[in-house]
Amino acid sequence: MENLDVMVLRTLLEWRQLGQKAVLVTVVRTWGSSPRPIGSIMALSESGSTVGSVSGGCLEDDLILRFGSSSGIQDGPPELIKYGVTADEAHQFGLPCGGTIELFLEFNTDVKALAELVAELDAGNLMNRVVRQEDGNVVLSRAPAPTPLRLEGGFLSSCFGPEYRMLIIGGGQLSEYLATMALFCGFDVTVCDPRLNADKQWSIPRAKLTTLMPDDAVDAFRPDARTCIVALTHDPKLDDLALLQALETDAFYVGAIGSRKNSRARKERMIRHFDQTEASLARLRGPIGVYIGSKTPSEIAVSVMAEILAVKNAVNLPPSSDVAYAKNIDVEKVF
Repeated sequence: MENLDVMVLRTLLEWRQLGQKAVLVTVVRTWGSSPRPIGSIMALSESGSTVGSVSGGCLEDDLILRFGSSSGIQDGPPELIKYGVTADEAHQFGLPCGGTIELFLEFNTDVKALAELVAELDAGNLMNRVVRQEDGNVVLSRAPAPTPLRLEGGFLSSCFGPEYRMLIIGGGQLSEYLATMALFCGFDVTVCDPRLNADKQWSIPRAKLTTLMPDDAVDAFRPDARTCIVALTHDPKLDDLALLQALETDAFYVGAIGSRKNSRARKERMIRHFDQTEASLARLRGPIGVYIGSKTPSEIAVSVMAEILAVKNAVNLPPSSDVAYAKNIDVEKVF
């Protein structure tokens, strides 16, 4: 499953290229509790088909009723509509705790501008999209860094990023579980394994496989701030150089599987043989994952994916979720 925003925009483009009328809906303001955050988007075609979500389901039916037909979607400038302004409306539309949502509706989005945006996202570029509320005119530009949605001065400015990417070093069973979960969460996944017959053993077709040496694979991957790199081979000959290469990039997550003992040994090895320091290795995670008492490959993959998503979403996990911390506490309880 690809990045949800990209999927919405790609589907909208397909509808428009087929000559269908369609609406692009963006959450621009919320008050009180809201089931979907500001910046969430959905698209609605004249046939009533939808992709994406602006409310988790409680407003979509009303939008389909109002705009899910060729007669309901007319050319014109964007519109702002609010749901849940009164307590009765909040109850009617299922908004939690009387929350209010304001939506920005764009009708029959220009195909050329939409195709350009999707192409830029496919190329891995972070994009600003500015819509003039007066007439729906769209201006696109590449963005140096993500910016929050803004609606001011008659313009809606949104930032769309390419898919998050994951590079997994090693193609074993754990890698298959982690790759599957990452794909489900919208990551583009590449697995690197230069070992003999790795290409014949890999069984997740939507995750790309490369047989480059891992440090070369990291270099070729060109990691950015939307990239995570996870080493799962337990083999220093494959993991160490790749991890060192990854730490030189803007990857938001760099980590390696291993016990507390092996993780300490890895850092000591890097300091001794590769002129690293505790400071230079501060971003290297290990043991990786959140502590859930996982034992099987599938449970370990859940643990690792949870930690990656927490880092991606800037969530500060409590110390008790750290694998090394939790296991040290368990040992102290025994003695």
